[in-house]
Amino acid sequence: MKEEIIIAGFGGQGVLSMGKILAYAGLMNNLEVTWMPAYGPEQRGGTANVTVILSDKAISSPVLDSFDTAVVLNQQSLDKFESKVKPGGTLLYDPNGIHHLPTRTDITVKAVDAMGAAIELKNSKTYNMILLGALLAMRPVVDTEAVVKALRKTLPERHHHLIPLNEQAIEKGRSLVQ
Repeated sequence: MKEEIIIAGFGGQGVLSMGKILAYAGLMNNLEVTWMPAYGPEQRGGTANVTVILSDKAISSPVLDSFDTAVVLNQQSLDKFESKVKPGGTLLYDPNGIHHLPTRTDITVKAVDAMGAAIELKNSKTYNMILLGALLAMRPVVDTEAVVKALRKTLPERHHHLIPLNEQAIEKGRSLVQ
């Protein structure tokens, strides 16, 4: 098993932390992992993306030209990465702010209204965990238990009281694609 994933959007949407949690979860599942973030100079509002590779074998390079899965959270990311999804791959996107829909027919494309779901949960910070839940429902590369362990590892202890809400968000994301 080898899954090459790109997660892309604006800074502040939780792109990098979503990738980091996914990478930690991979480690918890005894997978080989790379996590390679890329972001502009703006902390919030600039573009950001992260490449995560999960594999049961050694990973030769973290640098990729194409991806098995793309999670895109804005139009710029969709424009940039839709063509880089491998045929047969998966493109997951939040339709909020998307003006030109994906056009590929050789990949699985799924819109997930994560922003609407975050509003429903009354916490916009659950946005990225909703998307992670949707991703894991479509591509079960790690288990939810590992994601919860990764949350404990990556979140500062003062935010551990939010872990049940994040678990709820992951399940909400799963339900949006099932």
